[in-house]
This record gives sequence, structure tokens and C-alpha cells, in this order.
Amino acid sequence: MIDLATPWWLLLLLAVAALAAGYVYMQRRRHARAVTFANLELLDTVVPPQRNRFVHVPIALMLVGLILLTVALAGPQADRRVPRNKATVILVIDVSRSMNSTDVAPSRIQAAQQAAKKFADDLTDGINLGLISFAGTAATLVSPTPDHDATKAAVDKLQLADKTATGEGIFAAIEQIKTLNAVLGGDKGAPPARIVLESDGKETVPDDPDDPRGAFTAARKAKEEKIPVNTISFGTLTGTVDLEGDRIPVPVDDASLERIANLSGGEFFTASTLDELTRVYDTLQEQIGFETQRGDNSRPWVIAGTILVIIAAIGAIAMNRRLP
Repeated sequence: MIDLATPWWLLLLLAVAALAAGYVYMQRRRHARAVTFANLELLDTVVPPQRNRFVHVPIALMLVGLILLTVALAGPQADRRVPRNKATVILVIDVSRSMNSTDVAPSRIQAAQQAAKKFADDLTDGINLGLISFAGTAATLVSPTPDHDATKAAVDKLQLADKTATGEGIFAAIEQIKTLNAVLGGDKGAPPARIVLESDGKETVPDDPDDPRGAFTAARKAKEEKIPVNTISFGTLTGTVDLEGDRIPVPVDDASLERIANLSGGEFFTASTLDELTRVYDTLQEQIGFETQRGDNSRPWVIAGTILVIIAAIGAIAMNRRLP
């Protein structure tokens, strides 16, 4: 069934049906009159039978065109993907020492910077974008703003540090979103918000992610505030990093990042190369930058109906017939 905004316009189909019935009646009456008063042998000579194969095509096309135009008047509705005018996205990027691993060329942090800047470039203009980095503590580098160039400039200046306080990064993002929502008139009128968390390792501060400032607790808080956290686990299981001359294994930790996403109502992604990370950001851009809206879809019906009516008129003229 077609979803129509004003279905009462379909009553015009009765007029189209009446037109079709009138045409059939006139054709039968004309044929009966010809049979009654005409010399059939002479009639077959003047009007060759093969012409009759196409004589009804123009009226058929016109009737179909009128049906399509009537449906267009009734306002068919359809879902459309349109750019978001308003939304808030906070990028939360891990800058712990493990991000210096070169298992992802040229390094995890450099690949993360490239992908994050492309994400900022592609993101819909009306979306407020912010940036938070975290290692042992969290730092708000850019408060949410539609000026995406500010985020790109800050991404270039990310500096690595010790430890990994994932929960602090999420809490900081939540506070930034709540602050912006208050400025915009409160949570009821606030635009949708989302946190995009990129990390490569397990939280080290605090030791327990269920601690009051832990990552799992922060994820639950995000769920409570209706702010999904999409997590990206970036790196490989064979990653290592040089710390004071020692080669330290820094395998990626998918399990904790997936749990953060699940607890917050977000989605979990993995990437082990720059290309994979870029594709993840492209997917997020499609999800965040666009929304589905129900709206008018009459244009295709108008175009198709108009084309058929024009073809019908040309056909009728070409066959030296008057339009009914």
C-alpha cells in the first residue's frame, strides 16, 4: 500500500474511469454505426486492419498518465535520507603510549589522526563536533562547534602520555554534551548526541572498569543520558611499543571496548589498518550525518504521468485523431 498524505484526491480516479468507459462506449457505438451503414468491403479497403492495432494506444497511455497524476495529487509519502541540521558528536581519542605502536602504518596515532581529520571533513556542516583526548586524564581540546576545522587543527596536535583512563574520557564527553544542551535550551530541545571513542587498549586507571570513574560506569551513565558511545578498537594483537629500551606488547583489547558500546547502547567497530579505520569512520559519518525523514514523494509520479500524457498527445496527433 502507498502511504498518502491526502488520499481523498483519489476520488478523481472515478473521473478517469468514467473517461475510459466513455471512450469504450463511443468506440463500440462508432463500430456499430459503421457496420450498419457502410459497405464492409469498401471499409476494409479504406481503413486497413493493421492500423487498428495501435489506434487505442494514445488513449491507454493518457489514462495511465492521468492515474499517475492523480496519485501524485494524493501526496505519496516516502522515507528520505537527509543531512542532519543539528547533532552533537564528540570524538574521544586514546593518546596513551601504546598508540605509538607501528603495527598499523605509519603508527596507530598517526593513522588515527588521518582518519579523524577525514571524518571531520566529511561530517555534515550543521553538526557540532568536539574533541577530547585521554591518557591518564582526559583533556577537552575542542568544545562542540560547527567549525570542524578547529577539530582538525587540534587532532594534529595530539600528544602521547602515560596510562589509559577511558572512563574519564567518556565522562568528559558527557559533560561537554550536557553543557551544550543547557545552552541550547535543555535536554528536551537538545539535538541528538553521540560519542565516538577510539582506543587500542584496556583501561589502566582505575584498575576496575566498574569503579565509580571506570569505563563501564561511564558507559552506563551515557546510557542513562541517552548518549550512545560508538567504540572503535584500533590495532592488532601483535602490536608492541618501545618503552625505555624494552619492547612491550600492547595487544588491542576488543572485549572491553565492545562492552562499553553495548552498555551505552552504541555500536562496536574494529580496525587494524588505516583503510579499515577510514571505512569505519565513513560508516559512522553516514549514520550520524544523515537522518531518515518521512516526506513528500510525488515528484516521480508527476514526471511519469506528465511524460505519458505528452506521448499520448503526440501519438494521437500522429494518427490524425482528436484527443478525447
